[in-house]
Amino acid sequence: MLPLNCIKMNSFFGKLLCLILLILKYRYICATDPTDGFTLVPLTEENFKLQKPYNEPLDDRYSDKDGVRSFWIYNHDKPFKTDSTTRPRSEARITGHDYSSGIWQFEGYAFVPSGTSGVTIVQIHGAAEGATSLQLRMYDGDIKYYKYNVVATNLYDKWFRVNIIHNVDKGKIIVFIDGVKKFVVKDQGPGDLYFKCGVYAAPENSSNYMESRWKEIKLYKK
Repeated sequence: MLPLNCIKMNSFFGKLLCLILLILKYRYICATDPTDGFTLVPLTEENFKLQKPYNEPLDDRYSDKDGVRSFWIYNHDKPFKTDSTTRPRSEARITGHDYSSGIWQFEGYAFVPSGTSGVTIVQIHGAAEGATSLQLRMYDGDIKYYKYNVVATNLYDKWFRVNIIHNVDKGKIIVFIDGVKKFVVKDQGPGDLYFKCGVYAAPENSSNYMESRWKEIKLYKK
């Protein structure tokens, strides 16, 4: 049924406008959330394993205040352990819920201050070949799949919602930003898989200082 104000509009353009408004209203009502159909996986502080440069106190590269986890590093920092050749990081690794099958989802709200660039802020660790199935990196305010595809733009200095769905059995990863599907990609094959977030310096073109903040981190599965 047309709204009363639409019934009163007898012109062609008036009726066309009403039709457009009804379509938009229908799409809004029918819009689904990325977490629909998923079951929340309870997380406690024990499920967050923190990694930071091996020679730095944790408080010098990480804080947890008022529900916001802040991670920061410098480009010259050491790796997370003495025998590692990896780049600097300050990250939370979701532990206790590694997976190798099924459909899993990471959710969190991220904030990246301007100037932070050339850094992975969230990733799926584990793959048949290589170390990771997914890295979302910040470059000059834009989120990229590794250093390649642009996933979302203009994200400096604002909170944005990140949802990553990994359908292991179908080998597919879907990325949502602020509830909107932004990127779909084939994964890197089976492995011991888990989610991480924070800051992990990219192999090249990293800023001297890198920071990301996270809140309301959740894990879901089907």
